[in-house]
Amino acid sequence: MSSIELVVNAGPHARVDTPMRVELGEAAQGAKQARLSETETGRAIPCQLDGTKLAFVLPGLGEKSERRLKVELGAETAQHGGVKLTDKGESGLTVEVNGKLFTTYRYLPKGEVPTLARPFFYPLFGPGGLNVTRHFPMRADVEGEKHDHPHHRGLYVAFGEVNGIDNWSQEKAHGFQTHEKFTEVVGGPVFGRFTEVLRWESHDRKKTNEEVRTFETWNLPQDARLIDLTVSFRATDGAIEFGDTKEGGICSIRVPTTMDGNRAGTIVNSAGGVGEAETWGKPAHWVDYFGPVEGQQLGIAIMDHPMNLRHPTPWHVRDYGLFAANPFGHSYYKASHLANGAYTVPAGGELTFKYRVYLHRGDPKRGDVAGKWHDYAFPPVVKKAE
Repeated sequence: MSSIELVVNAGPHARVDTPMRVELGEAAQGAKQARLSETETGRAIPCQLDGTKLAFVLPGLGEKSERRLKVELGAETAQHGGVKLTDKGESGLTVEVNGKLFTTYRYLPKGEVPTLARPFFYPLFGPGGLNVTRHFPMRADVEGEKHDHPHHRGLYVAFGEVNGIDNWSQEKAHGFQTHEKFTEVVGGPVFGRFTEVLRWESHDRKKTNEEVRTFETWNLPQDARLIDLTVSFRATDGAIEFGDTKEGGICSIRVPTTMDGNRAGTIVNSAGGVGEAETWGKPAHWVDYFGPVEGQQLGIAIMDHPMNLRHPTPWHVRDYGLFAANPFGHSYYKASHLANGAYTVPAGGELTFKYRVYLHRGDPKRGDVAGKWHDYAFPPVVKKAE
């Protein structure tokens, strides 16, 4: 059994329950499990091998502080519940965290008659086990819920003008996102992940491009929830032309009606904007939508990765409950130097977007959304001890 000592440096930001992934190199090849502990105290930290990388959630670490960690390859990890993914075919792929349902990914297996325009996550349970997306149109029996925009389904990926095809709405001649296959479905004590290949198609089922979608969720110690979503567009069938339209969001959510900004909810962005007038079409590192859900104050933050095209992205976020990152609708936003937001991925090329979705209690301050943004954009530095 071999061991490796790591040094983690928080940098200029205090860290609280930060998802980490560290490359261990050749020493980890072939290892089935590992144990992680604090060198000084011996306190165990749940960890999970991911190839030659080690994934774990770093406990609190003060700004400009360091901590030494010991990795014992081959030893059994400390257990702290876990993330379990189960592909149930037509009824969806379920994601459980510590034995409780977190979300279900609704998709149609390959070859099924297309009754769904595109896959989506619903329900999506946040702190307290409360659903943080609108139920409609999956359910129409929730008192007081709005029944507009039936294409706004949970958490989803969509865009309204891809090679001239509407893959956003469910209006006449809309396009489809068709599941091809899952290339991986993995779970464990620290994270769970699936990677999926999809075909983007016209209404008559002609392929326009391919997408590789990766969903990953982490087992945080508290009841907050966190999703990392990666969306890679591949120009497998000629160029991909993203048109300039506000109708789209590479990462999109429809919040519960009780949380709507024109009811009891509030929209806030990283630039200090409050409400739709100060956040719609405005570039920001993150946007947080928060408000009451079944008597509790909950929030949903979407964070734009610094490496994304046109970061910080503008946001298609509305008081009526839509919440989406859209880097292409600049002629509508009129809030940037771009007069037209259209973008072309050349044939054979690829365009990747990464987002972090954070479900938390309270407002952005209580949820430490800014701190979670720094964890995502500027994670702690890790190196092997000398």
